[in-house]
Amino acid sequence: MTDDKMYIASVVATYWFVSISMVYLNKVLMSNEALSIPAPIFITWYQCVCTVIICWVAGKIGERAQAMEAAQYQSVSQSEEVADGQQRSQPKALKPGFFAQFPKAEYSVGTGRKVLPLSLVFVGMITLNNVCLKLVEVSFYNVARSLTIVFNVFFSYVMLRIPSSTNTILCLLVVIVGFLIGGKGEINFSLVGTIAGVCSSLFVSLNSIFTKKMLPVVDDNHWRLTYYNNINACVLFVPLMLYFEMSIIKEHSAKLASGVFWSAMTVAGFFGFSIGIVTVLQIKATSPLSHNISGTAKAALQSLMAFGIWGNPATVMGVVGIFIVLGGSLSYTVVKMNENAAFRVPSRPQQSEEGT
Repeated sequence: MTDDKMYIASVVATYWFVSISMVYLNKVLMSNEALSIPAPIFITWYQCVCTVIICWVAGKIGERAQAMEAAQYQSVSQSEEVADGQQRSQPKALKPGFFAQFPKAEYSVGTGRKVLPLSLVFVGMITLNNVCLKLVEVSFYNVARSLTIVFNVFFSYVMLRIPSSTNTILCLLVVIVGFLIGGKGEINFSLVGTIAGVCSSLFVSLNSIFTKKMLPVVDDNHWRLTYYNNINACVLFVPLMLYFEMSIIKEHSAKLASGVFWSAMTVAGFFGFSIGIVTVLQIKATSPLSHNISGTAKAALQSLMAFGIWGNPATVMGVVGIFIVLGGSLSYTVVKMNENAAFRVPSRPQQSEEGT
C-alpha cells in the first residue's frame, strides 16, 4: 500500500472513530443517570464551552505558527539570491503548518451581534439533536434525523427559489418512505424523540443556509465563525438551563464532584470539536462525493453496531428502514453532484468562420 493510500485510509478511519465515538459517548451522557446528569442542555452548554477554549488555545498556537512561518519565509527569501546579487521574484512557498489555519481568537461585540441569528439556529439545532439522541435508540438515531435533505430542498425553493429535478424529488421520496418504515419498525418508539429529530433536521438545514450568509461577516473564516457562534451559544444556553434544568442539576449535584463525569464531558466536547477537523481532512484527502459515501457507510455501521452494543431490539422493518434512508441519502448526493457538475461545464464556444 502506497503512502497516499495509507494516509487516506488513516483519515477515513479517524473520521469513523471520532464520529461514532462522539454519538455513543453523547448517548451515555444523555441517558445514563448512573454516570451522568440527565440534563441535555447543560451537557450541550459545556461542550460549547470546550469548543470555545479549544478555539482560543488553537488561535494562540496558530498566531505563533504564522509568525514562525513568516520568519522562515523571510529567511528563504533572503537566501534565494543568485550570484550576481539579483533576488528571485518569487521564492519557494513553504507548506503551511496545521495550526496556521486557526486565526487569533478575538471577540467583537458588533460582530457577535451580526452572528446572533446563526447562533439562535445553532442552539436549536444541537439542543434538539441531543434531546433526540437521549430519547431514541441509537440504532434509530440516523433515521430520526434523516429528513435534513428534505428540508434543504424545501428551503432552497421557498427562500432561494431554486427548483429541484425529478430525480432529486424521487430520492427525497425514498428517504421519506425509509423514515416511515423505520419508525413503524421501531419497538421502543419515542414520539417526542422522533419529533425532536425531525425538528433538529429542520434546524440543520437552516444552519447551513445561515452559515453561508454569516461567513462574509468573519472574513470567510469558518474557525472564526465557530468561535463567535459558540461564545454566543454559551450565553444563550444559560437562561435555558436555569429554566428547564436547574432542578435536575440540583437533584444530581453529587455528580458535579465526580472526576469520571467531567472527564467524559470533556472528551465528548473534544470529539465535538474534532469532528469538524476530521470532516475537512476527509474531504481534502478524498472528494466531497467520497466523503458522503464514507459518511453513509459509517452511519450504517453505527446503526448496526448499536444493535449489539446497546442491545437495541432489531426488527425487519427497522433494519430495512435504515438502509432505505441511507440508500436514498446516498442517491441524493450522487444526483446533486452530477447536476452541479453538469451545470459547471461550460459550453464549447462556437468558432466563427472568420476565426477559422
